Amino acid sequence: MRTPVGWERHSAGVARLTESYDALPAGSPVRLAKRTSNLFRGRAELGPGLDVTGLDGVIEVDGDVAEVQGMCTYEHLVEVTLATGRIPLVVPQLRTITLGGAVTGLGIESTSFRSGLPHESVLEMDVLTGSGEVVTTTPGDALFDAFPNSYGSLGYATRLRIELEPVPPFVALRHVRFDDASALADAVSRIVEEGAWAGERVDGLDGVAFAPGELYLTLARWTDEPGPTSDYTRQQVFYRSLQQRASDRLTILDYLWRWDTDWFWCSRAFGAQHPLVRRVWPRRLRRSDVYWRLVALDRRFGIGDRLDRRAGRPQGERVVQDVEVPVDRLAEFLGWFDAEVGMRPVWLCPLRLRRGGSERPWPGYPLSAGRTYVNVGFWGVVNVGPEAPTSPRNRAIEAEVSALGGHKSLYSEAFYDREEFDRLYGGAHLASVKAQHDPQDRLTSLFDKVVQRR
Repeated sequence: MRTPVGWERHSAGVARLTESYDALPAGSPVRLAKRTSNLFRGRAELGPGLDVTGLDGVIEVDGDVAEVQGMCTYEHLVEVTLATGRIPLVVPQLRTITLGGAVTGLGIESTSFRSGLPHESVLEMDVLTGSGEVVTTTPGDALFDAFPNSYGSLGYATRLRIELEPVPPFVALRHVRFDDASALADAVSRIVEEGAWAGERVDGLDGVAFAPGELYLTLARWTDEPGPTSDYTRQQVFYRSLQQRASDRLTILDYLWRWDTDWFWCSRAFGAQHPLVRRVWPRRLRRSDVYWRLVALDRRFGIGDRLDRRAGRPQGERVVQDVEVPVDRLAEFLGWFDAEVGMRPVWLCPLRLRRGGSERPWPGYPLSAGRTYVNVGFWGVVNVGPEAPTSPRNRAIEAEVSALGGHKSLYSEAFYDREEFDRLYGGAHLASVKAQHDPQDRLTSLFDKVVQRR
């Protein structure tokens, strides 16, 4: 059982981090020395990285607030906070996503329809900037507001003070089927507005589109009512249960990691869902970071491409994306996606920003306040033929999402030109904040990171 590490260890971790920054040759690029990643885009090796050992824990929990180090994974964060009967307001679905990564990138989960995105429950954070200074920043500061979706181009969070919410031990689920995307979108709008469906409170909301005429919303309700629970870390696979049963019960911990065991449905690519393979695949190795390492091996040795050639299949284009589409354009997007891409299932996760005020309150990912969006996640390979290296499907997705007033997450490949990228992701504002806190341009710019992959 993990316990808080305390302030003394945190101070020692920050000292090692700043010492490693000072040891870098003058003018050399700055990056983290991380052993793991949840990014699906390559990056150039830039030499030695910053020492982040000792920055991977929870510092303390005080009621509904936690002080957390930037490299702490949500797996470890939840282990500590659940011991007090609380969880972060939004817990991204993969165990090894770090809190700092979810804030400087973007995280989302089933509570996002009521609690927004992870950065919206941050009360204060310390950031190591490109100048080597550790800056404390709070909501409303230029650095704080530009930090979400900056992917390390403005610095790295070393400490974050975040809000927590109390939770009971169990989660009751309802899987509600819809025969078309318009009906599902209407239901999402009602649930977001009322916080309930058919007279029952909804605490978590996400869904899966298996086919144009088969879509499900999973409605989660926190509960302390005792009773039997399902376990999808064994032979059964969670996403298949949506089609097999109308209701279910999980422990709160199993609910939080319901998607991690099989990396949504992507573990099937490795045979992990085959009953015989599943029996011999150790449970402790059925998790997203293990599958990610297998993907890295495939990318390194081109295993998938070789198998496609041997089977006579057209060359494949990797299409791994999460996009936000306004709820009233969801059916239009899914219709287009079915016709042009044809990948199913896809994940559906409604969200609504907590922060109001200005129309687009987070300049690096300018979704509109007061508007409901649905995150559509799709991850796989489309066999498109010789044009695959030019990424035609990914480019078409970018264009369609923009045309529908949506936005695309940047954890995977992006293909925008510089002008379009800056327009969509607040490039001018980001550059002004970067110039203030990184005057020597030590940190790689956001465009160079996500488009040029430097």
